[in-house]
Amino acid sequence: MVFKSNLLCKIIGFNHLINNQLYKSKYLTIFKRLGSHSVLALIALIVIGGATRVMEAGLACPDWPLCYGSFLPFNHMNLRVFLEWFHRLDAFLVGILILFKFSLSIIWKNEIPNWLPKTYSLLLFLVIVQGSFGALTVINLLDSYTVTGHLLIAFLLLITTISINQNLENDDIEEPLIWWRFLLFFPLVLTLIQSFIGVRLSSTWSAHICLSFNKQCLILNTHKLFAFPIAFSILLIIATAIYKRSLLNENWKYLSALIFLLFSQIALGVLSLKTNLNEPIFIIGHQLNASLFIAILTTLIFRNPFTKKGLNHSLNSQMVGINS
Repeated sequence: MVFKSNLLCKIIGFNHLINNQLYKSKYLTIFKRLGSHSVLALIALIVIGGATRVMEAGLACPDWPLCYGSFLPFNHMNLRVFLEWFHRLDAFLVGILILFKFSLSIIWKNEIPNWLPKTYSLLLFLVIVQGSFGALTVINLLDSYTVTGHLLIAFLLLITTISINQNLENDDIEEPLIWWRFLLFFPLVLTLIQSFIGVRLSSTWSAHICLSFNKQCLILNTHKLFAFPIAFSILLIIATAIYKRSLLNENWKYLSALIFLLFSQIALGVLSLKTNLNEPIFIIGHQLNASLFIAILTTLIFRNPFTKKGLNHSLNSQMVGINS
């Protein structure tokens, strides 16, 4: 009788686990999908912002948040106005998407991990700061430090969003590889610094002054020199993954993408200088590569470096308990 009672309790507990896991997975799947859309929208936002800067369209709309006093300025529309208008529209849509995710996390707070609403509140705060910097870029007439801060917040939004997505995927990991994360964190920080130097380079016209008059070359030379430690750190990561064969087997797609982006980024940088920064396609591609580079490094830092067992592992453990 005692045996039957224990067996019944285990079966009830097993059924509760299945229902609970499936119930929660439904909500988490929604957040994962919204998170994927957010990453794409943020990368697009950064690239469009770069295109706006390259095409000198940052002040194409002289007022903020509207453009020439209207939501859609048909009477003033040209390429530069369109870029600035579309950049603001994309930023608005990203803000609405993040606000929507935050609202859902509050509504479903009892069905999702406790850390999720708190992290979305941080994300929402960054959106507000980002919008403030966007307004200041217009008010301060494209002040270099304001433009640089604007890009910094955009990258922080991208990194935070990707970290949330990966933590949702890897909620069952208890012992991440700290040394592997640290190895990946180093080139991520260097790439962020490199990007900030790049923004300073373009927003202060230092590159044009250096190439045309051979003056104020410090920022340009620093930007070029930073390519060496970034390249070395990526090659070190690849070598470590090859040595630890399991890391290479589970992450080869991301690592291959890093190698491709590294060499294409160097090539785009060289082409930009060879053409005296007169070909916007090279500079915009350079910005896109940097965004993808940061996105992949962040994904590798926060993802499970090995195949995870997920729900089936939990269910199998419960089945063993019942059978015993």
